Amino acid sequence: MDLDLKDKIALVTGSSKGLGLASARALLDEGCRVTICARGEAALAEAAAALKAAAGPDGPGHVLAVSADLATAAGVETVLARTVETFGGLDILVNNIGLAKGAGIVDTTDAEWQAAFDQTLFPAVRASRLAVPLMRQRGGGSILMIASIWGRESGGRMTYNAVKAAEISLAKAMAQQLAKDNIRVNSIAPGSIRFPGGSWDRRVQEAPDEMAAFVRSELPFGRFGRPEEVGAVVAFLASARASWISGASVTVDGCQSRSLI
Repeated sequence: MDLDLKDKIALVTGSSKGLGLASARALLDEGCRVTICARGEAALAEAAAALKAAAGPDGPGHVLAVSADLATAAGVETVLARTVETFGGLDILVNNIGLAKGAGIVDTTDAEWQAAFDQTLFPAVRASRLAVPLMRQRGGGSILMIASIWGRESGGRMTYNAVKAAEISLAKAMAQQLAKDNIRVNSIAPGSIRFPGGSWDRRVQEAPDEMAAFVRSELPFGRFGRPEEVGAVVAFLASARASWISGASVTVDGCQSRSLI
């Protein structure tokens, strides 16, 4: 299926590894010009080099890497400004920043709660706020939130549940607001995805027997998900082939979640 994404301009936040990098690669494979961004310069440079190599002759002109801290308003503004300066606009925004620490309600501090929202929800709010006028100028666009199945049902860390649920709710509200501008907004809810350097990969290495039991009991297909399986859904939802999908929360979890919706 031709997704008709050639020369569309995309920004993927938190994209030096994992789901963000896989999303950027999927969009690049479809012909997009893609901005990737992260705080760590070394990992970002490595990701950019890999994407450019995969894109072949078009790679150098189709990939922009910007090092910035998207937990700050200035960082978000820098990435959006560099994208427009380099590529001339914005058609697709993939909000992929996510971090949440803490434990139970008694033991989680105000600082940990604030960090969870600063590192996850506010980057999505700020990037979306700046993206909307740019997309209006181009006649429409697509905004995606990389949320989690733990934003749709209970499970996982409490702070993570809260911020991912907030992203899903934000996406629905934005979808209703922005339909008149031909801007579609959706969230994607991955399950347990394993990739090098990710939390599930670390847990498998630290406690292989425990993780093997987890896979048997919680993952019906008998394996973890792969980043590219999320990236493929990102590319589809960003494309005109998904023109009548907006305000949806799409699970990509191999039937791990228990929710009926």
